[in-house]
Amino acid sequence: MNNTTIQFSKEHNSEFYKTLKSRVNSYFKDNNISKQANAAMVFKTFALLALFLTPYGFLFNQNLPTWAYVGLWFVMGFGMAGVGLSVMHDANHGAYSKKEWINTLVSNVMIILGGSARNWRIQHNVLHHTYTNVTDHDEDIDPPVFMLRFSPHSKHYAIHKFQHLYAWFFYGMMTLFWFLTKDYQQAFRYKKKNLIAAQGVSFTQHMMGIIFFKVLYAFLFLFLPIYFGGASWLVNALGFLLMQFICGLILAMIFQPAHVVPTSTYPIPNDSGVVEADWAVNQLYNTANFAPKAKLFSWYVGGLNYQVEHHLFPSICHIHYNKIAQIVEQTAREYNLPYHSYKTFVSALADHTRMLKNLGKQNPSLA
Repeated sequence: MNNTTIQFSKEHNSEFYKTLKSRVNSYFKDNNISKQANAAMVFKTFALLALFLTPYGFLFNQNLPTWAYVGLWFVMGFGMAGVGLSVMHDANHGAYSKKEWINTLVSNVMIILGGSARNWRIQHNVLHHTYTNVTDHDEDIDPPVFMLRFSPHSKHYAIHKFQHLYAWFFYGMMTLFWFLTKDYQQAFRYKKKNLIAAQGVSFTQHMMGIIFFKVLYAFLFLFLPIYFGGASWLVNALGFLLMQFICGLILAMIFQPAHVVPTSTYPIPNDSGVVEADWAVNQLYNTANFAPKAKLFSWYVGGLNYQVEHHLFPSICHIHYNKIAQIVEQTAREYNLPYHSYKTFVSALADHTRMLKNLGKQNPSLA
């Protein structure tokens, strides 16, 4: 990732976001609704934490068959992903509460997900949300392994021809890489860019925090089950890997179809470092929704099937996305701007797969 300062043009549809913000703000004011979490969101928080941690408690039961222990780790994978998508995500965006200490408290669920909340905020809030799909600036399209190519402007290798087939394995490895190596690599990279200092901590403090909580996570989810769980150490070690794979696969399957799809434009800044689009308009060009009518699915994935709304209003709790979606779509249409939305999750995954195959070509075609 280079150090070029990127700016978004204020001469291309900049009035769109002004109008949209006014309308969305009016919706909350007129209906006397808070933009942050409500009682339903608090209930969801405890429900998903229970989905993750209740099976963990049963790992220490000494009288279950082997298949039951494997099943517990399997369910924990779904719980882990749900907590990340629906709880940690909102808190780290400051969308859970108006009170910063509550957001900080809830964001600490990252500890039991094996990651660094501070690194996540830098990568996701600062880089991904600001520079969505801008090559060399959005780390979400800059995968840690060369076998994956998420941007037509990234270096091409012959093996990319098959990435639409093997990408799913690497998706499943995402949280395991995160736990083992990614946070350390990011810490050193962000230090060079002064992004850690901008978070109000020193590099030493940041690194000590990463190490301490990694050790705590390993103690809770590896050491304790392996040495005190009801199953053998091998079953629990493999169960831990299964949990990671399920969680990583779910997370990738939710985030990737929102940006790595045929409708994305992957903007290139000009020689002056300017992207020829307003920031909000770039979000519309490079983001897609899916399955807007699937209520249970939306509940589980933290409203992130409404990625357009999330990218335009990341500080609004996801519990409200389905209500403001009509406002966003209508306003986009009025300004002759795209509003990409797949009717189903399956169709979004299918288009993402086609995009992976397209990006496997040396010179992929873009819409």
